[in-house]
Amino acid sequence: MLKQTIKKIIDKIQKQRVIRYFYKPLKAKYDRLEGKKTLTHAQKKEIRAFYKELTGERIPLVWHKFLYSRTGIYSKKYLPTSLYKATLLYRANRYGYRDAYADKNMAEVYLPDVKHPETLLKNMNGYFYVGGKPVTKEEAVAFAQNLDDVIIKPSLESHGDGVHRLTVREGVTNVDGLTIGKLFDRYKEDFLIQRRVHQHERMNALNDSSVNTIRIFTYRRGMEIIVLYTVIRIGRAGSDIDNESAGGISAKINPDGTLARYAFGNVGADNVEKTDSGITLEGYAVPSYHEAVETVKRLHLQLPFFNLIGWDVAIEESGEPVLIEWNICTELSQSANGPAFGEHTESIIRELMQKPNHQNPNW
Repeated sequence: MLKQTIKKIIDKIQKQRVIRYFYKPLKAKYDRLEGKKTLTHAQKKEIRAFYKELTGERIPLVWHKFLYSRTGIYSKKYLPTSLYKATLLYRANRYGYRDAYADKNMAEVYLPDVKHPETLLKNMNGYFYVGGKPVTKEEAVAFAQNLDDVIIKPSLESHGDGVHRLTVREGVTNVDGLTIGKLFDRYKEDFLIQRRVHQHERMNALNDSSVNTIRIFTYRRGMEIIVLYTVIRIGRAGSDIDNESAGGISAKINPDGTLARYAFGNVGADNVEKTDSGITLEGYAVPSYHEAVETVKRLHLQLPFFNLIGWDVAIEESGEPVLIEWNICTELSQSANGPAFGEHTESIIRELMQKPNHQNPNW
């Protein structure tokens, strides 16, 4: 009994830390919004009653105010990031397995039945591998003396940080003029080098400097994989990556595979109707959309420890889906899409609140 009481106290303290961690930055963003909206007394009452009944918790309202202000659309079902990351994810996913499974260096091992970008070099826990064989750092440096337009990135979750298009000429890279050996030193450990995906012409037309991906958010319920939402992530002109955190934009993909009218990015990039390349988003058809969705639904069934997964899928020139990465702590695209769990909000939250809390030991 004492042990359970102590665990509840520790869990509560950790949860409050997570809530504060996500609340303060969003509050600052909300305060910077132009024309920000406030909630009526009735709306506040509705939201609090909705989540109190589902979770027993009193939730912060800043997420609803922020999303209402950006989109002009009110919904009680917007999912606060604090609730999502402090409570629901720990019940949906086994966090003890997170790093091993979500390591991009292991994607081909866990998910062999899908196309991946070709990996040229891996660093795992400080050890180098080329062609699947262990090599010394000196051998890795020798291998990478001359490389054309490849991608180097961290193998654990990075939200776009550390992702670079890499070219190496006689040992000198295009990243701050570093030698390849010094660049390896900068990354230290847990990274990889892959050939860049040559994307489908319709994906390339959206922005040709980044590999633009389909983000698919799925939930597993028994043998059923529910697609909660899909958005397209598009880089800005000259950017190597499509992440919103790096300035990219996201637009909802309709069930028929066409894009909605607006995309959203960082604060200030609201209701974007055209890409930097001049493409009008509304009605634009995403190539191989349905194939990408069916691919990740099949893959999700192969990952029994994770019920909520975010998938990033590129479409190569031939139209074949290529799995860029997947993660179990994906950011939510509610500005572009609307409430993250949509029509399944009540049922998913009820299900997850009945599951054990696999608390993330990092918090």
